[in-house]
Amino acid sequence: MTRIVRPHMCFDRIIPHDRKVDAAAISLSENRKNHPEVPARLMGVSMHPLKLALLTGKMWSNARILNISFLDGSVIQRKRVQQHAEIWMHYANIRLIFAKPSQSDIRISFVADDGSWSYVGTDNLSVPKKEPTMNFGWLRDDTEDKEYHRVVVHEFGHALGAIHEHQNPKSGIEWNKPLVYKYFSGPPNNWSRVEIDSNVLDKYSLSQINGTKFDRKSIMLYSFPKELILNGPATHENTQLSQGDKTFIAKAYSKGL
Repeated sequence: MTRIVRPHMCFDRIIPHDRKVDAAAISLSENRKNHPEVPARLMGVSMHPLKLALLTGKMWSNARILNISFLDGSVIQRKRVQQHAEIWMHYANIRLIFAKPSQSDIRISFVADDGSWSYVGTDNLSVPKKEPTMNFGWLRDDTEDKEYHRVVVHEFGHALGAIHEHQNPKSGIEWNKPLVYKYFSGPPNNWSRVEIDSNVLDKYSLSQINGTKFDRKSIMLYSFPKELILNGPATHENTQLSQGDKTFIAKAYSKGL
């Protein structure tokens, strides 16, 4: 039997259940387009605040200045992250300004744990100011540039509101769930079932995303071996922004507005 190689994967940082309503209120205050356009008949008898929180989008307002800070890390780590993160500004009407932690919307650590992760979009604003909102647990001074680019651009995609592409409701992926749980519960990820559900199996609602069709070349898509997918081929590890990524972010944050 062929041995499956398990790559490092990031996971979306999840807002605790008791803060979801506040996070939704922040997202709606930040950008009115985050309100879900879901017919009332699909919402049940009433629109409970928590139900709204679970449907609300997470996009920043257009032309937003996002203040970024580092909580730790070497001079080289900080410089390399900034260099790769700024690629998003070529395609989106968003400015990334690297500032002091007390003034920041997004706070980066390299030592919070050994994983790489980010909160998604406006969820960053509901995180206590002394806590990181993004982590690069395996990036070092001497990490090869291709890996720096892949990881940093991916995590900043989340920070700008992009989801994992395999969780696009239009992906059509049918998972081999028993094997998915086995695969991701082992090293190097060592995820719980809740983390596997949240980061692999769960799909977003159409009201929560600005995406179009499933993009197999997206920087937001991870490599999954064929054994995990029941109805299609393996997915590849993408290291560059796809044309679909550029179109998505330009639509979300239009330079023409």
